[in-house]
Amino acid sequence: MIFQRALRRELISSAGATFTVLFTIILTWTLISILGKAAGGKVASSDVLALIAFAALNYLPTVLILTSFISVLLAVTRSYRDSEMVVWFASGQSLTAWIRPVLTFGLPIILLTGVLAFYATPWSKQKSAEYVERFTKREDLQKVSPGQFKESSSSNRIFFVEGNAGETASVQNVFVNQVDERGTSVIVAKEGVIETGDNGQRYLVLKNGRRYQGMPGAADFQTMEFDSYSMRVAQQAQELDAAGLPVNAIPTMELLKIPTNQARAEILWRISLPITCLLLMLLAIPLGFVNPRAGSSTNLIIAILIFFTYNNTVKLFEGTVKQGKLSFGMGWWPLHLIALLTVIALFAWRLNVNSRWHPRALLASFKRKEAK
Repeated sequence: MIFQRALRRELISSAGATFTVLFTIILTWTLISILGKAAGGKVASSDVLALIAFAALNYLPTVLILTSFISVLLAVTRSYRDSEMVVWFASGQSLTAWIRPVLTFGLPIILLTGVLAFYATPWSKQKSAEYVERFTKREDLQKVSPGQFKESSSSNRIFFVEGNAGETASVQNVFVNQVDERGTSVIVAKEGVIETGDNGQRYLVLKNGRRYQGMPGAADFQTMEFDSYSMRVAQQAQELDAAGLPVNAIPTMELLKIPTNQARAEILWRISLPITCLLLMLLAIPLGFVNPRAGSSTNLIIAILIFFTYNNTVKLFEGTVKQGKLSFGMGWWPLHLIALLTVIALFAWRLNVNSRWHPRALLASFKRKEAK
């Protein structure tokens, strides 16, 4: 009992440190990626924090799986390195006695991974898709960042403003290059604002500016000054329906009702996350063996390679089901069965190797030495 309490404390401490490191790396990478999209005008700068939170929630199941795997591995490796396992085996205990405290520590992580995989992660992907879609369907002028050229959604206008663009605020020093059936026109104005007409249509109203039509020097070149100039802005729907969502953003209960290969492949991925978490924690117990005279970094490198191999193989099975080359019923379990058999084989091998530390084996060895 004392051993189990001490082991759980060590596992929790190791998991906290490992999770902090991994989550910080993921958060930093996500921050750089989303800030790059915001700088490129692909997402709204006001949505950056929300998108970072959604992305972090999306990566959280993978971080938890790797955290639990590394935590158990480090605890077992430290016990071997400090020769505690020698005392453990010499006292008549088996390596299988580690399973109960490890599962006690890992069960909340497994349940949390399942909740994230089936509910939280699809929700975060759905909200992220809505934020991005809402930005792409905003009026052209509202998407323009100060000091940047921005192409309209209809690809026939290019905007440039010097002032700040908001939901209702006006913008200063507007430049618009427009191509239509009459040719190319350039419009410059000191001020611009989005207004809604009586018919519900949205208009870009430019004030105190000039309009140039045609090529300079040509006979049909025209120039005009205006106090107010209006152009209609295409307004698109702001809401996403369930059919427009990516498959990985559809809630699990709705996904179960969709009889497509893509939906079945996504279900396979979500089921695999908690199963992977359980099997990797069990695998870490026999995998944590290390020679006390050697370093422990090799085990960590092997563990990371195993994690990525397992994760990529699950993705391979997911892609096979998505392409219709393998049914869902035959695709979700073989890899996990192989992993389970590997865990059992490693346990059997370690138990056979460690049996020489059993008291009976030590006594027999001592008697043989005396006989000699």
